[in-house]
Amino acid sequence: METKTIRWGIIGAGKIATKFAKDLSTVSNAKLYAIASRNLEKAKVFGQEFEADVAYGNYKELTLDPNVDAVYIATPHSFHKEHTILCLNQNIPILCEKPFAMNLQEVEDMIQLSKEKNTLLMEALWTIFLPHFQYVIELLNKKHFGTVVKLEADFGFKPEYDETSRVFDKSVGGGSLLDIGIYPIFAALSTLGNPNKIDAKANFFESGADAECKMIFSYNEAEAHLKSTLTENTPTEAIFTCTEGTIKINTKFHQPSTVTLIDQFNNSELVTFNYNTIGYSYEIEHFNQLIRDGKTESDIMTFEKSIALISTLDKVRNSIGLQYQ
Repeated sequence: METKTIRWGIIGAGKIATKFAKDLSTVSNAKLYAIASRNLEKAKVFGQEFEADVAYGNYKELTLDPNVDAVYIATPHSFHKEHTILCLNQNIPILCEKPFAMNLQEVEDMIQLSKEKNTLLMEALWTIFLPHFQYVIELLNKKHFGTVVKLEADFGFKPEYDETSRVFDKSVGGGSLLDIGIYPIFAALSTLGNPNKIDAKANFFESGADAECKMIFSYNEAEAHLKSTLTENTPTEAIFTCTEGTIKINTKFHQPSTVTLIDQFNNSELVTFNYNTIGYSYEIEHFNQLIRDGKTESDIMTFEKSIALISTLDKVRNSIGLQYQ
């Protein structure tokens, strides 16, 4: 039987959409069919670069195109719920960029509509699909080096401060927590589960967006020390200290990377994974298969995982006094 080609639409034509489109072009039996931006000229330029069939100057038009099999939402965080609902109302399978939405209530609304429409919806937390990350989860589950006693995970870089930039604009979810803090938090939730206690503190930009967030997640037998910052470049590693050794995801842990295994005698082994794409191809292939199989929820990036993630982000926000509206 011939494998169905999935015709993708992308809503939003910024940096993340560009990376996604580049990797989409490497995936067999899939193509970029449509791109939509609020600026038609921008959509046309994007469409020409990635050989899209059509370009739209508004998002609604794309959702009404019957040839669209799936949509990737690549707009700023604060628009994720609105654009997801726009697509779900047309029964289009949705891959929505992380964070899924701004808070738990929005995520629950999206999931509820997905279930009512019996239409596939998944948060695009690409890290969980990367082979090196799956490898580490498997090692930890098998207790390769015993039990985890400490996780240290960070993500930091220093962009030039610009209040007009999405990264610093609190009204669209800018700041370190939702943009990059989500990755260290996801590393903790994926490997240690939901914490018993969260301690968090933050520094803020003049715009009100969080500049830096430091968190400690407490578990019965372990602690996770997590950090996100837009004020300095950090190693961006995830280090799991276990009772009988250390597992280290090297920089940058959230994207295609390598893993270093260090046993209790300080012998080390570097494990490589021969990546040849940016890394979005893995979630694209998974999502395409979900569509072909008629699934309405991922068995890897489940609704339960998305709810746990946004719930934890909400708890951190409350702890540091961060409000977006």
